[in-house]
Amino acid sequence: MTEYGRGRGPEPWHPEDPLYGDQGWTGHEAQQAQMPYAGGPQQQHPQEPQYQQDPQQYQQNPQYQQNPQYQQDQYPQEYMQQGQYPEQQQGYAPQQPLQAQQLQQQQLLQPQQQPGYDGQGWDTGQGQYTGVPQADPYLGADPYAQQPVGGYPGEAPDLYATPEAYPPPQPPGRRHLVTEQEPEAEAEYADEEAEEASILPGGGGDDDPDEPNAGGRRGRSKGKPKRRNGAACLIAAVVIVAVIGGGGYYGYDYIKSKFTTGEDYAGEGEGSVQIDIPKGTGVGEMGRILKSHGVVKSADAFVAAAKANPKGGAIQAGSYVMKEHMSGKAAVDLMVNGAGVNALDVIPGWKNIQVYKAIDEKLKLKEGTTKDVASKEAKSLGLPEWANNSKDIKDPLEGFLYPARYDLSKDASPQSLLKQMVAKSNEAYASADLQGQAAKLGLANPLQLVTVASLVQAEGKYQHDFDKISRVVYNRLKPGNTETYGLLDFDSTVNYIKGSSTLDVGSVNDLRKIDDPYNTYKIKGLPAGPIGNPGPDALKSAINPATGPWYYFVSVNENETLFAVTNAEHNQNRQKYEEERKKAGQ
Repeated sequence: MTEYGRGRGPEPWHPEDPLYGDQGWTGHEAQQAQMPYAGGPQQQHPQEPQYQQDPQQYQQNPQYQQNPQYQQDQYPQEYMQQGQYPEQQQGYAPQQPLQAQQLQQQQLLQPQQQPGYDGQGWDTGQGQYTGVPQADPYLGADPYAQQPVGGYPGEAPDLYATPEAYPPPQPPGRRHLVTEQEPEAEAEYADEEAEEASILPGGGGDDDPDEPNAGGRRGRSKGKPKRRNGAACLIAAVVIVAVIGGGGYYGYDYIKSKFTTGEDYAGEGEGSVQIDIPKGTGVGEMGRILKSHGVVKSADAFVAAAKANPKGGAIQAGSYVMKEHMSGKAAVDLMVNGAGVNALDVIPGWKNIQVYKAIDEKLKLKEGTTKDVASKEAKSLGLPEWANNSKDIKDPLEGFLYPARYDLSKDASPQSLLKQMVAKSNEAYASADLQGQAAKLGLANPLQLVTVASLVQAEGKYQHDFDKISRVVYNRLKPGNTETYGLLDFDSTVNYIKGSSTLDVGSVNDLRKIDDPYNTYKIKGLPAGPIGNPGPDALKSAINPATGPWYYFVSVNENETLFAVTNAEHNQNRQKYEEERKKAGQ
């Protein structure tokens, strides 16, 4: 708070402050307009003859002495004739705001402190009631002469006449509060206005005092640094540079990606490096993986080469053995052709012994390592509950190493690969509903259905024969079979026993002497377990065999397989088979 009840803000709150309210620009306190009590409209008094009287006469009027309001309303005729009112005398400012007028009217009816000067200071004694008749200021005075301010209630004295009085009010645009505790505020405020003026059109510092519109800019400090203006310029410069720089970068990156292929090596590369490409990886991510391992010089070079290759979009995920410092084109060609794929392909019909050998070779392990792991850990590799572990089964995993491609990552092992294969077979068998289909076909369990599929895969040299071969199997398994009497007589089962793969397995009499639960020349029905790993086509044919009365078949060549219902017809077909073998030099 200041010494005269003024707050920290730009406007005073005390009604006696000369700056209370918006008082105009004239440098004098505005005069209060005459307002009636209770905020009503101003009364209009007709001209009465008594206004013609001498001032002493209407001064003695009781209404004049008792009612100060009457003193203001009853003006002498001389004022009326001259067209002047006390408010219009020289030196009076425009009317005060309505709020100030009402406040002063209320003060007229309340005890007021009448300040008086005793030579030592302002008198702070008890105020006097304003309703007491006061001396007439017009007594013996010239009514046309300039009268001192404050002669009437509702009018305020001139508070700017003495040196210690408050300075005249400033125009609203130049008002700002400076207290004794904040001497630096005025200088800072002036600096801020100078900075604002410097960035306005035509602005550049303090206005010329001689210019017509420069009155509001006079007296400002000069020579002080424009701190905020400099910061604003710096921020604007940073924003502009960021926008231009960011746009330029992205524009350059876009043009580069469209019209350049990126840095690239030349040639086929050297050395060897193994790369694993996860499933779902896009071409761009493949390029980044190859770059991180030093295969290509940039991902852009690889992507450009893939787009240029008609088969570039068909690059498969998996494990690849590649070279370092390859050109993008060389890397794409290797991956498209599959030459660099580091994976194990299990072929439909492969026996487990073939799968074990392939794993040892791919992982560079001693021969027999994977077979020993399978024998010891078969029960922990995820076989289904219906997988029969009877003592007659040679390998519990037979028929469960599903034919597919398996990626050989850096941490690949026999255990990890065998688990993947078993899991793949479980997925395929569950999808085909082997348990339900086995019951429909009259088989004892799902394992027998897998066994049928393995026989179809082994006996059917060509896929287009699978459905008929599957029918031959089921016809021979029928209890009323009088052609083979429940014997399958498949050479494939003998080859499984011997671990061979030949068409000349020996005479029928010799084959019937082999005592083995897998020898279909000796035992009736299916062998003890699968004799290989059937693929999806053989499994489908085992579930959906063709309709026909066939009991025999023989493949004359790769394009022709002959089926027969009787043994005599089958012997004729075998004759054709022997003739074809002689032509082929076998």
